[in-house]
This record gives sequence, C-alpha cells and structure tokens, in this order.
Amino acid sequence: MKDSIAPVPRPDVSALPRITVAAVVPDGDRFLYVEESVAGALVINQPAGHLEPGETLVEAAVRETLEETGWQVEVTGLVAVYHWPDPPDRKPVLRFTFAARPLSHDPGRPLDTGIVRAVWLRQDELLGGGHRLRSPLVARSLHDFLNGQPAPLSLLPSIGG
Repeated sequence: MKDSIAPVPRPDVSALPRITVAAVVPDGDRFLYVEESVAGALVINQPAGHLEPGETLVEAAVRETLEETGWQVEVTGLVAVYHWPDPPDRKPVLRFTFAARPLSHDPGRPLDTGIVRAVWLRQDELLGGGHRLRSPLVARSLHDFLNGQPAPLSLLPSIGG
C-alpha cells in the first residue's frame, strides 16, 4: 500500500492582512497629510500606501510620501505597527507607520490618482477642524507619534536583495 501525503491546505489569502505603510511628517507644530477622494468623499490621511514587491518598508514609505505629496522625506524611526482586523471593506490591514523628516518639495510633481492635495495641519486642525479621516489609524498614528519616542529602524531589518 502506497503512503499518501495529505496536501497542505492553502491559506485563504482574502483573510491575510494587506501590508501598508504611512509616514508622520512633522514640520514644527504642523504635520503633512493628504486630502484624497475615496468613494466620492474627501478624507484626510497620512501619506500612505501599499508595500510593493521588491521594496523595503522604509523604501515604500519614502516612495508613497513622494508620490502622494511631492515631498522627499527621510524616514527616522518607527512610530508603530497597527493591525486593523475589520476595516469597512473587510480586508484586514497591517500598517507600518514611520516618523519622517521633510527634505525637499517638488510643487510641480503630479500627485497620485485620487489625491486632491497635500496639506499641512496642526493637531487641533486635524482633530477639531471638521475633517473626515480616512481611518482611525490617522488620529492614532499622530497620537502615538506625539506621545512616544519613535523606535529605531533597526527593529525592521531587511533580509536579502
């Protein structure tokens, strides 16, 4: 009798979290945000987006910030890693939020599709200005940045090419 090996079940990829990155970029008492159109509504978010194949988390945060705001930044630390298991679209999110400092701005650079503009807001303007936030991660990321020391980037070493 031949031994049979049961196939290993494949995970349901729809239940796996999407990996995203975001940047908290301070300039004095103001922070860099994007105003974007999502499902016809204007919302405020940190510069953020998805990790793409072949890039590190830090590279993704720098790229997304440039693509969405026209700002070149230097990532200086890790604010937090958030797991949002049940967002409205029902696709879990694993978000790596970084602290970054602004280096230079290209005001003529076209912004990503859906981005209306980059905007600098103080904490009170963000939270008390009647802005609709894209997700609860926006306010939480700012809160955690302001109330903690960003962790060193050495916590997220990249292995390989």
